[in-house]
Amino acid sequence: MKGVVLAGGLGSRLFPLTKITNKHLLPVYNEPMIYHPIRTLVDGGIRDILLVTGGQNAGDFLRLLGNGEAFGLRQLHYAYQVGEGGIADALRLAEPFADGDPLCVILGDNIIEKSIRHIVEEVRKKSQGAHIILKEVSDPGRFGVPVFENGRIVRVEEKPENPASNFAVIGIYFYDSTVFERITQLVPSGRGELEITDLNNSYLAEGRLTHSILDGWWTDAGTFESLRVATNLVADSAARKQFLEGKEGSCSPPSAGPGKPPVS
Repeated sequence: MKGVVLAGGLGSRLFPLTKITNKHLLPVYNEPMIYHPIRTLVDGGIRDILLVTGGQNAGDFLRLLGNGEAFGLRQLHYAYQVGEGGIADALRLAEPFADGDPLCVILGDNIIEKSIRHIVEEVRKKSQGAHIILKEVSDPGRFGVPVFENGRIVRVEEKPENPASNFAVIGIYFYDSTVFERITQLVPSGRGELEITDLNNSYLAEGRLTHSILDGWWTDAGTFESLRVATNLVADSAARKQFLEGKEGSCSPPSAGPGKPPVS
């Protein structure tokens, strides 16, 4: 299985921070945002990785990441997206890289607490289809939302005004080799983009979409609020790790602040 990190877009919701840089290069606590999705793939056992980016700051990724040596990679591949065609349009650029292999696709602003290695291993056992990961959230209307009937997903709705469930489809997707043919059959949405939700629904219509529930916290970092939440979560995790390793020299773990999860 190969990995694809999608890190294009204008990052307009984070303007003016993104006026001079790509949003995925912004810091989340003590590291650039882009480190997190790459590390998620590597920790999941995926070491053949393509980074898709675009815009006028694309060269900054090469200067920052090089060939991925900091992540233990021998080589990190790159592709450039021209314009703003949506997530599925960016994924289309990975076809030569995939070369018929299954893919794990992660959005560049997705940050998770725990490893997805067990999910990667389960998906690897399947020969066909797609797999999405869900997480219960307080604001599902910002994301793709699964609609359940009798415990099964019957469709995924993109940013619904009245969400049918409290679950969000997080930005980690698994696809078989039919994904690129499916992308060619997508119709641009009202905002002129090829939507990843439509791609997922194409698998669902054929009964080839499975799902799992993410363990641990998750957030995107595409808005000022979610970027703040991501920074707090990562900082708290780092403090907790230091405490458990005995580096804090304190008799009790750091307490959670407002809007932060309690320390377990």
